[in-house]
Amino acid sequence: MTIRKVLPLFLVAGLAVASARSYTVNLFQPSLVGATELKPGQYKIEVNENKAILRQGKVQTESSVKVEEGDTRFDTTVVRYVNSTDGKVRIQEIRIGGTKTRLVFTM
Repeated sequence: MTIRKVLPLFLVAGLAVASARSYTVNLFQPSLVGATELKPGQYKIEVNENKAILRQGKVQTESSVKVEEGDTRFDTTVVRYVNSTDGKVRIQEIRIGGTKTRLVFTM
């Protein structure tokens, strides 16, 4: 393959990776995301279109998410919870500090 054929492939692959956004969030209590219970700790969230992947070491879970933009910037990162039917807390949304971004997790 010539460089003219290979270069566009790298550009397209780079754009696909660049569209994914990542954030860091601290969870202070056991929290459910989808069917996975996450322990307290710091997690990296990678958002690509309508999918969020939360990672901490070997633990990884994936969930559907709706990315919304608020009117004003959020001062700090805030995790909003909702109680599930089994008495555990489920992440409802995460407001990313320093941005207008709100991640709303679909149940």
